[in-house]
Amino acid sequence: MDGVTGALGLDADAVVEVLATATLAPSVHNTQPWRFRLGPDLIELHPDPTRRLPATDPDDRELRLACGAALFNLRLALQSRGVRPMVSLLPDSAVAEVRRGGRFPVDEETRALLSAVPARRTNRTPFRDVPVPVAHRQALVRAAERERSWLHVVTDHDQRSRVRGMVARAHRAQADDDGVQAELAAWTGGRPHDGGVPVESAGIRPAPQDEWALRDFRAGERGPGKDFEPDPLVVVLCSFYDGALGGLQAGQALQRVLLTATTLGLSASFLSQPIEVRPVRDELRRALGGMVVPQAVLRIGFGSPVPPTPRRAVRDLLMEPAVR
Repeated sequence: MDGVTGALGLDADAVVEVLATATLAPSVHNTQPWRFRLGPDLIELHPDPTRRLPATDPDDRELRLACGAALFNLRLALQSRGVRPMVSLLPDSAVAEVRRGGRFPVDEETRALLSAVPARRTNRTPFRDVPVPVAHRQALVRAAERERSWLHVVTDHDQRSRVRGMVARAHRAQADDDGVQAELAAWTGGRPHDGGVPVESAGIRPAPQDEWALRDFRAGERGPGKDFEPDPLVVVLCSFYDGALGGLQAGQALQRVLLTATTLGLSASFLSQPIEVRPVRDELRRALGGMVVPQAVLRIGFGSPVPPTPRRAVRDLLMEPAVR
């Protein structure tokens, strides 16, 4: 492919496959806000400022989360080819530099997570009204811990009610924000096939009877008996410190959690509103004790298959080669 060179001991074809795997990470409105720069001995991952959402994500919190998720996919793809990735997080310039740290013996966990990468999709459709087993919940918590983050499972009735109220308040605030609504409209429906949420991936339209406030991605109207499940598993992914490094670390944890969920037959979607509205995010942090930083709120359950969302071509993500 034009512009792609070998890197980290891999030939150009292998690098294309590695980068394509990295791009299958989640991002708010499927904006895919990442770019790559290649050098003989490194792969750099950068944010793409043209894919920012200044109204929805004014502090680039979710942009960094998405880049962290892409970085986790990149790590997996390199590991699957026997490369031990040595990652340096550089939030003030490149998001990350990845170098070769020796050989990596491919294990079953790596294979399982890698196979889950193309199968993982944000599932905005109703889930089956079936509880997520305790063992599955514990596996998701351990996945976050593996990436030095914390997954808070919302099980307490009073806390669940508080979180649901926070989602609703943040949702109302964004519904009254013309900038947020313009960005939502720009990235949904009939956007060209370089990102965004197409109609077939939008789920169903929200309705007044829904327990949780959900975004309207301009999906089709729901049929009779097609309501959302009343009691999904809701979890809050948290970092142990705020700032760019915490967000990048949480993004890697997010992707490990989502891929682990996929291997367990679970689906997930985002309840992003309380993260995006600062006063509500601060309230959520206080509700969690103030010691951790909420980075993502997820709805998890057993869902039906959904189609993939479009992805940008690797050639469109390449920056000028690194000079060393």
